[in-house]
Amino acid sequence: MIWRLAYRLLLRLLFPWVLMHLWWRGRRQPGYREHIRERFGWYQARPGLPVIWLHAVSVGETRAAEPLVRALATRYPGHELLLTQMTPTGREAAQQLYGGAATIVYLPYDYPGAVARFLVRFRPRLGILMETEIWFNLVECCTRLGVPLLLANARLSEKSARGYALVAPLTRAALGGLAAVSAQTREDAERLARLGARVVEVTGNLKFDVALAPQLLALGAELKQRIGQRPVLLAASTREGEEELVLDALTRVRVEGLLLLLVPRHPQRFDEVAALLAKRNLSYLRRSDKRALPPDCRVLLGDSMGEMAAYYAACNLAFIGGSLLPYGGQNLIEACAVGRALLFGRYMYNFAEASRLAVAAGAAIEVADAAMLGERAGELLRDQATLARMSQAALAFSRAHQGATARNLAICERLLPPD
Repeated sequence: MIWRLAYRLLLRLLFPWVLMHLWWRGRRQPGYREHIRERFGWYQARPGLPVIWLHAVSVGETRAAEPLVRALATRYPGHELLLTQMTPTGREAAQQLYGGAATIVYLPYDYPGAVARFLVRFRPRLGILMETEIWFNLVECCTRLGVPLLLANARLSEKSARGYALVAPLTRAALGGLAAVSAQTREDAERLARLGARVVEVTGNLKFDVALAPQLLALGAELKQRIGQRPVLLAASTREGEEELVLDALTRVRVEGLLLLLVPRHPQRFDEVAALLAKRNLSYLRRSDKRALPPDCRVLLGDSMGEMAAYYAACNLAFIGGSLLPYGGQNLIEACAVGRALLFGRYMYNFAEASRLAVAAGAAIEVADAAMLGERAGELLRDQATLARMSQAALAFSRAHQGATARNLAICERLLPPD
């Protein structure tokens, strides 16, 4: 197939860039310069039991997979769980969540030889790819070696679907090679089927089933106690260019004693955002600084990883980052599970169905821009009755959409060959 040959040629041409990319990203995130051999299919780990393999590219997918990973461990105690990621932060999140309960390595890049070495080394009896991880050579090699693949918790925006349609023959072959697809929504299922997926079920979103860690809720209560009676607006998982907009919005929030809890999405940007706060002459304190919060502090900078549930528990109102600029938004489900009223911008296309349903449930409000963000935040923080109604609606919305884990586990049971 000419498309497949062209794809493999492109991978060969990109090889020097791949190495340069790892070195370049490693300047700010040293983890990119570690375990490089794994990225090309060479591993020290060797399984001692039959393997069930789950791939979650980064932090969000790794955390979303938690209820399914726990269910698989309970259902198949005689198997070894293999978890793969593509980013250092995803790998770190997997270590925090699963520790010694799973083997954790990088998935190799989609070079045929690297993929073959990975599969021959671990010989998984079942592979689970989280969300939209469609690798053409990986799917082909799994098909050839008889490894059934489930694309779980699958989501595909209309924008992404148009991108995959540009390489329709490759996309059709990859999606057609999957043993099953569990889609988050009916719209996701229709797009995937249109592009070539053969067996597609709508199972809902696994993120609704993620249990809130008691220690994080306790940490949130501790943070809230540290803050005191001040009202807290959380800007969660902000992306490049958004912090400036959030700080502009802050000037429109007429609420006495307001504290902005600002949490950038990526840890490599913590210092950059701190510099922005200093440039704007805003009094701020870092989360990592254990000092008492000064009375004149305007911003608490959340410079930590894996504590988002605690930040939600510590706030009165949450803004979901990645939505004021066209990044596609971030996961709003965890905030609903904590029972927090939500604001988000108009760019929530990565979570289109969840955000639409949250607005319909009365748990969230969409804002058009930073000015509207400031106005709505001020209105809600001054109107405690409305804020409380939205918080209760968020909890009810979260609980009403649980159950995806059981549906995905049933698919795994159909696909996993009998002992």
